[in-house]
Amino acid sequence: MGENNLALKALPVMSDAPAHPPGFENDFLEELKFIKVKFLPPNTTPMLQPMDQQVISNFKKLYTKALFQWCFEVTKGTNLTFQEFWKHHFHIVNCLKIIDKAWDGVTKRTLNYAWRKLWPDCILGHDLEGLAHEQEPPVVDEIMSLGKTLGLEVNEDDIQEMVEEHGQELTTEELMDLHRKQQQEVMEETSSAEEEEEERKVEESLPSNKIRKICKMWETVKSFVEKHHPNKAVAVRTVNLFNNNVMSHFCEILKRKQKQVSLNRFLVKVARKEKRFYGANR
Repeated sequence: MGENNLALKALPVMSDAPAHPPGFENDFLEELKFIKVKFLPPNTTPMLQPMDQQVISNFKKLYTKALFQWCFEVTKGTNLTFQEFWKHHFHIVNCLKIIDKAWDGVTKRTLNYAWRKLWPDCILGHDLEGLAHEQEPPVVDEIMSLGKTLGLEVNEDDIQEMVEEHGQELTTEELMDLHRKQQQEVMEETSSAEEEEEERKVEESLPSNKIRKICKMWETVKSFVEKHHPNKAVAVRTVNLFNNNVMSHFCEILKRKQKQVSLNRFLVKVARKEKRFYGANR
């Protein structure tokens, strides 16, 4: 900007999405007044917005191709199914790598051509008709070929449906509902973590000898009820219900404590052996 003696100006062009806050275009700090936001007219996104002029659709196809390629590389020569790959080998880091690879595949010509309806004077060259479907046929064919290699039934209609999926922008109500669901999930996770922490504290405060005493008392009560209750079926059903829903919890705590005691004893023995060994070899 300085080399050409041009004033610093920026013009973000945004769709008229309902999620944009009212007055957003006027809510800039004084030092950012060189930014002027312009919104597209309502209901014109598919016709005018540059990203909707082949850019997003080409990116989605390139992403699908890169995903299938990586899946093929991971599963080649193994017994992994596509479902197992998706469950155990696909995570956010790999997703970001695939996104980066797919975006690199979107050509400069495609990005320039995307402005043909909104700003036709900025289009470079004259090969506009040939550019409209520049990379679609080979990419689509490659996706179908890779899909068949992975044992998937993929055709052109499936790919087109994938490209058009989620094409409509979310309304403000839909975004708010999504935000509420995300908050609810966070609260549930937090509540679960707090419950686990509280349970851990209770477990640590229970002495093993006290749990053993209670378990022994329960065995006595259980034997008495099963032997003397006039309705055997009711007695067995009630005893099993209490045993499975109450006493099993304390039995599991006792098992964990016993395992920890055994581990501690083992570590103490190892430490003593090492101490004697190093002491004898000094």
